[in-house]
Amino acid sequence: MKRCILSLSFILISVWGYAQVGVEKGNYELAARFSPEKLKKMIFSTDVDPHWLKKSDRFWYEYETSEGKFYYIVDPGKKTKNDLFDRDKLAAEITRIVKDPFDGQHLDLNDLKFLEDESTISFRIKSSEQVLKKDWDKIKAKNKNAKDSLEQKTYEFHYNLGTQILTEIKDPAKEPERQSWANISPDSSKIIFAKHHNLYWMNKADFLKAVKDEKDSTIVEHQLTQDGEKDYDYGTGGRGEDNVDEEKNKDKRKRAMVLWSDDSQQFIFTRSDNRQVKDLWVIHHTKDPRPTLESYKYAMPGEKEQPIQELVHYSFETKNMNRLPVPTFKDQNIGLWSASLPNNARDDDFKPIKWLGDNNSFYFSITSRDLKKVDICKWNLRDNKKEVIVEERSNTYIDINKPEILSNGLEIIHWSERDGWGHLYLYGSDGTLKRQLTSGSYHVESIARVDEKNRKVYFVANGKESGEDPYYEHLYSVNLAGGAVTLMNTGNFNHSINMNDTGSYFVNNSSRVNTVPVATLHDRTGRKVMDLESSDFSLLTAAGYKFPEPFTFKADDGYTDLYGVMYKPYDFDSTKKYPIIEYVYPGPQTEAVNKSFGRGMDRIDRLAQLGFIVITSGNRGGHPGRSKWYHNYGYGNLRDYGLDDKKAAVEQLADRHPYIDKSRVGIHGHSGGGFMSTAAMLVYPDFFKVAVSSAGNHENNIYNRWWSEKHHGTQEVITPKGDTTFVYQIEKNPDLANNLKGRLLLVTGDVDNNVHPANTIRMANALIKANKRFDMITLPGQRHGFGDMTEYFFWRMGDYFVQHLLGDNTPPPVDMLEVQREKPQKK
Repeated sequence: MKRCILSLSFILISVWGYAQVGVEKGNYELAARFSPEKLKKMIFSTDVDPHWLKKSDRFWYEYETSEGKFYYIVDPGKKTKNDLFDRDKLAAEITRIVKDPFDGQHLDLNDLKFLEDESTISFRIKSSEQVLKKDWDKIKAKNKNAKDSLEQKTYEFHYNLGTQILTEIKDPAKEPERQSWANISPDSSKIIFAKHHNLYWMNKADFLKAVKDEKDSTIVEHQLTQDGEKDYDYGTGGRGEDNVDEEKNKDKRKRAMVLWSDDSQQFIFTRSDNRQVKDLWVIHHTKDPRPTLESYKYAMPGEKEQPIQELVHYSFETKNMNRLPVPTFKDQNIGLWSASLPNNARDDDFKPIKWLGDNNSFYFSITSRDLKKVDICKWNLRDNKKEVIVEERSNTYIDINKPEILSNGLEIIHWSERDGWGHLYLYGSDGTLKRQLTSGSYHVESIARVDEKNRKVYFVANGKESGEDPYYEHLYSVNLAGGAVTLMNTGNFNHSINMNDTGSYFVNNSSRVNTVPVATLHDRTGRKVMDLESSDFSLLTAAGYKFPEPFTFKADDGYTDLYGVMYKPYDFDSTKKYPIIEYVYPGPQTEAVNKSFGRGMDRIDRLAQLGFIVITSGNRGGHPGRSKWYHNYGYGNLRDYGLDDKKAAVEQLADRHPYIDKSRVGIHGHSGGGFMSTAAMLVYPDFFKVAVSSAGNHENNIYNRWWSEKHHGTQEVITPKGDTTFVYQIEKNPDLANNLKGRLLLVTGDVDNNVHPANTIRMANALIKANKRFDMITLPGQRHGFGDMTEYFFWRMGDYFVQHLLGDNTPPPVDMLEVQREKPQKK
């Protein structure tokens, strides 16, 4: 009997021991080592962002390394890169005036810009000195019992780079960007704004009064309209306001989104009648002292009640406010284009928003509700009529880009996917097609610059270079007369460029997910002028960081090439078996597959450190940067179109790599990825075992009309009476709630006014009715991006995968020690 008991004990110990061998602990310490707060101290500048000067080809930039922040001035013609100033000497001069100690290594200059003479810079420095706020008089007048309202004193300086003389500006002008309501004409003589739903203007003198005191009783406001009302406004604002904010702000000036003519005598805008659009609501549960209600207009797919847009023109000379007759399609959308700002104007305090065109005409687009018909139009102000320049028609949705209008006004460069790929076409201003400028099985992304003097257009494109990831972007040029396309920046990298206004030079930033980013300077022929920078990853690699690994695989059809990136634990052991997690975003406007090194590591690099292989992968229908066939693959099947390829990615990688355990597959995504990750659990319940789905649009029939109708499609139906209606039908995640087998965590912010919390709640409702166990977290006071609860969400997501994929059921401490350690200690 004793022997039997001993044998039984041995069996129980053996079984228990075997079970424990199968349990893996989550590596919380390794994941915490790469928190966002720690990464700020390990990742510095990853690109060169040039500030081009106006009177020469020179530019300046700032660049941060583990040695501090440096400021450089580059002269491409002389092939020189020099310090903008002596950091230590300038720090000493600032210290003498401010009376706070500064040194060169820790010198941080705010709002640095060149003055007009281009030999003097201005910047601001914050001191430790506490002063009354500038608006203290207003605060005191409003509340006589108010306690002193203090802020750090800000010093403004001018520094002459030649004489090296530092001058304090005693009474600096108030920053103009604080007047967010002001839409200022190009000559600064007139300011347009909205108030009480109507349109107003004031002159420059009154605006300067408002800069000093918005409630100055001597300000003269000229009312332009009388018919404005709630939801049929002339201004913007209000979205994101609850009932308390709305009442508090009802008498304030608001922004009016008008576009100006170059001569400042006219402006145009679109006005939307939203009165019939149905309401949506979120409740701010955490507002003090009591919850508040946020109401907003929200057009859902398939609904009859949609915004009605008007195109309006106003002339100060004639005093006429004209609604232009442009109705073309039912429930159409009118798109206005603003003129591009010169690249050398980025540091200007004042940037007027002008319309695309000249004083006698402007360009705009009219798009049908089903997005299958787009007209590129010009409004001729002399003849007061609409001129259709280009008509685009397709059986699926049409994407468009802003056309490039040449300065002579006689030619237009138009972007189109009419042959199945995004390409450039040269048109006359009368709508005559002159020639197709680019062609072939590659994608033109955007126009970088038009060199009208040399009749060349520089453009960014991808998919043209054989042997490369087709998403890697390059700069090319082509003559406006047609001919061969010339590659301007070689190298098997993703390239981002910044070209000066004359097209004589460009800064090229080269990067991949598995390389250190490098910046170089090139001339208009593509010849490299000089090396600029290479990112400092010394502290990052010292902490144990290792680059991820790009990979390719075949789509579920067996021949479409797809691309992904694999993220491994930095303590990776090839003899172990790892669960695999897919981080997904289905598109169709993008894919969640990084092509360059990025700072955002939470859902990929850091998640992997807990003990997982994490991958991102493309899917047919997931990105506009390939063929139109690829981009439109999911049209009409918005729920399931990408899932086959996500499953194929895991299967093929598991076949290649014995360290991947395809019996333990997790999936995570946010927004469209939240929708996709839950769909994966329900369409392939035996393959995907664990999902964390955050802010998912699980029912696209209650998501916004513009995204949902575009990417899924809506059918335009004309009744025998001639009425036009739109039919919309789509499959939803809750329809498949009965299929759930694995572990599912649903997460939403309770005031998400993008993907409404109802999406998650309806998913939960369907699961409850199907008698399914699942988990759910509601983040109080959070919008779509989760705001200051992002870090909390990350660790709850990590806990979920550690528990259900690694099998580590030891509950972590109630206190999130990983987060607590990052908080500054109170004195």
